[in-house]
Amino acid sequence: MDVRPAWEAAGWERLAPRVGRRRLPVWDCTAGLVVGDDAALMIEAGSSLAEGAALRTAARRVLGGARRVTHLALTHPHFDHVLGAAAFAGVRVYGAVGVETVLTERRDELRADAVRHGLDAGAAAEAADLLVRPHHLVCGEWTLDLGGVQVLLANVGPGHTAHDLAVLVPGTDGGREVVFCGDLVEESGEPQAGPDAAPRHWSAALDRLLDLGGEDAVYVPGHGAAVNAAFVRAQRDTLAERFGVS
Repeated sequence: MDVRPAWEAAGWERLAPRVGRRRLPVWDCTAGLVVGDDAALMIEAGSSLAEGAALRTAARRVLGGARRVTHLALTHPHFDHVLGAAAFAGVRVYGAVGVETVLTERRDELRADAVRHGLDAGAAAEAADLLVRPHHLVCGEWTLDLGGVQVLLANVGPGHTAHDLAVLVPGTDGGREVVFCGDLVEESGEPQAGPDAAPRHWSAALDRLLDLGGEDAVYVPGHGAAVNAAFVRAQRDTLAERFGVS
C-alpha cells in the first residue's frame, strides 16, 4: 500500500507501515491513526473541537485524495481524549461499555475538568454540548476490518478509569504489533489516579495489555514517548506496589 505523503511530512510519527501517532500540544495527549485499504481508524479525538478538526485534517494529509477517517476509538472518558469527538461527524465511534454514561450524563464534569486544566471555557462548553454517545460499546473484544488490517479493540479495564479501551494493531507489511494503551500507561510522568480510577485493578489491566501485545510490540502510552514491554512491566510493578496489590 502506497501512502502519500510520508507520515512524517504530514506531522505523524510512523510506528509501523500502516500506523502512526501524533503528540498533541498542551497536555501531550497521543492520538493514533491506522490506515487500511478501505477504512481508517483514529484513536482519541483531542481536547476540543478545534483539536479534533486539526486531527482530522492531519489524517487526510496521510490518507490522500477523497479518503477520510471512518472510525474513532476513545480509550477512556477524560476531556483531553474525548472533547474533540464531535469534529468527526459521520464517523463510527467506539468505546468501552459504560463510557456512554460519562459522555452523556456527566458532560458537565468533563467541561469543568477541562476548564480547570486551562481549556477556554467557551471551547470546553461547546465541545461538551456536542458530545455524542459511541455507536459501539465494547464489552470484551471487537475486531474492526479496515481492509488489509484487522484491528482489535479490547476492554481491558478498569484501571486508569472504569472504562479503559486498548487498541491492538497486528504486525503487517513487516512492521511490529502496536498497542495503544490510553492512560493505562504514561511515559512523560507518573500515571495519574484520579477519583474515577480503580487502583487495585490497574496492574491486572497492564497484564492484559502485555498479553495482547507480547514482548516485541510497540506500546503507545496516553502521554509521552512510545515504550516497550519492559517499560509496561516495570510500570505495572510500580503501580502494584503503590496501591498495595500483591
